[in-house]
Amino acid sequence: MAQKPQTLAEKIISGRAGKDVYAGDITLVDVDVTAVQDGTGPLAVQQLEKMNLVQAANPDRTVLFIDHAAPSPQKDLSNAHAILRTFSKKTGAHLSEAGEGVCHQRLVETYVNPGDVLIGADSHTCTSGALGAFSTGMGSTDVAVGIALGKTWFRVPETFLVNVTGEFQKGVYAKDLILHLIGLIGADGATYKALEFRGETVEKMTMSQRFTLANMAVEAGAKAGLFETDATTKAYLEERGRGDKFKEIKADAGAEYERVIDIDVSKLEPTISKPHTVDNTATVSEVAGTKIEQVFIGTCTNGRIDDLEIAAKILEGKVRHPDTRLIIVPASKEIYLQAVQRGFIETFIRAGAIIMAPGCGPCVGVHEGALADGEACLATQNRNFQGRMGNTEGFIYLGSPAVAAATAIAGVIADPREVI
Repeated sequence: MAQKPQTLAEKIISGRAGKDVYAGDITLVDVDVTAVQDGTGPLAVQQLEKMNLVQAANPDRTVLFIDHAAPSPQKDLSNAHAILRTFSKKTGAHLSEAGEGVCHQRLVETYVNPGDVLIGADSHTCTSGALGAFSTGMGSTDVAVGIALGKTWFRVPETFLVNVTGEFQKGVYAKDLILHLIGLIGADGATYKALEFRGETVEKMTMSQRFTLANMAVEAGAKAGLFETDATTKAYLEERGRGDKFKEIKADAGAEYERVIDIDVSKLEPTISKPHTVDNTATVSEVAGTKIEQVFIGTCTNGRIDDLEIAAKILEGKVRHPDTRLIIVPASKEIYLQAVQRGFIETFIRAGAIIMAPGCGPCVGVHEGALADGEACLATQNRNFQGRMGNTEGFIYLGSPAVAAATAIAGVIADPREVI
């Protein structure tokens, strides 16, 4: 038992540090899972080559993802992919090929378990915190050292407790909650803090909803977004064939929190982030009618099967507005197959959507789905920075899959509550 009550961040990091640690402590920890993607991975490999450390301490849980430009649209990116394929063959590290899916979705599907420490060379690595793992993004060189040596160091973060109560109204979802929270505290309001999500509403959430919240913790500046493990976590792991990896991880009563934020979701409306910052939020009624040339449904934030189901139910029997393109990208191959089996893909195609291979797609602006000058996109992704989708003259609004589907039909930002 720890000397004093611990938050989730303190408890999980202590488990890998081999001693009790608390907010503010700097400690060396054992790393369970390391991950890079095709944008950050080549630099990590090159750094290991410079250090003569071309090795993986734990190859079975070192994963190289080709997802940001997948398939490759140009030779320079193809050469970057080749670097990862070669490193995988040299070290035995796992390679997640083009079409397998977005790294953060693949990590929770296959690699990460409660109590793990995951470091990834991508800021949305925090997604896996929904499984009760301390998962965080780091720079390519830091992750490279973690790959080679199986260790890293942390300053243990202070924690904000986000206490969520109430029931969601029709047409309001976890995406609206996290956008509301970021608007409330600001894009740097939780810099280097852990966000610990608790409360009666969180206890009732699906794993998919929890992944959405954890994924966007970094958009408030947070180091991690964390959830206690429970029966929902266990059921998810059992479905994934990892039921034996379940362990109960809960914060201690009396743990010290830097801040407590109470949110009653019954009072929330569909929420939008306006260009060009995630914390520039508004309710859908405040921006309804804004012309949208492109709608994008997918990404590591909202490309899971229940996100696609929400969109499919709204789009069933309808057709996108003739002036609004609709792009849909399942977050992983498994989700793509489920969407085919459930008839969602046919619904989307009949609605006039373009279906792309599982991956990051338009979200990173590297290929497919780039905006023209002056165009606006309503996307289910996690970032709307200027130039994010490949054009600094474009405008990105963020919303839930329900808002996205309703908008695709209307051609302007629309309230999903009017069509559900």
